[in-house]
Amino acid sequence: MLTNNNKKIRIKLKTYDNNLLKLSCKSIIETIKITKATIIGPIPLPVKRKIYCVLRSPHVDKDSREHFEIRIHSKIIDVNEPSSQTIDALMKLNIPAGVDIEIKL
Repeated sequence: MLTNNNKKIRIKLKTYDNNLLKLSCKSIIETIKITKATIIGPIPLPVKRKIYCVLRSPHVDKDSREHFEIRIHSKIIDVNEPSSQTIDALMKLNIPAGVDIEIKL
């Protein structure tokens, strides 16, 4: 049997602010390019929208409502055949607050 030892790191980024997402993707890609690993991405995922409906007055005017929306932007970056230098560089990377990162090996 043939065994496939194709190692891959998948980095998933989520945030409410699109500019922070672009900035963090750019810094991750620059650090990975320094370590000479192959990159696939950043692949944009569909924007998730959460809409909340709130009554304006607590007792009367049931028809008077306000709608609020939260948009969640997300992207995926795949790193093929990472070295130990790549993993160390990703651990030392400073990413702005407000960006959620999921790393899967």
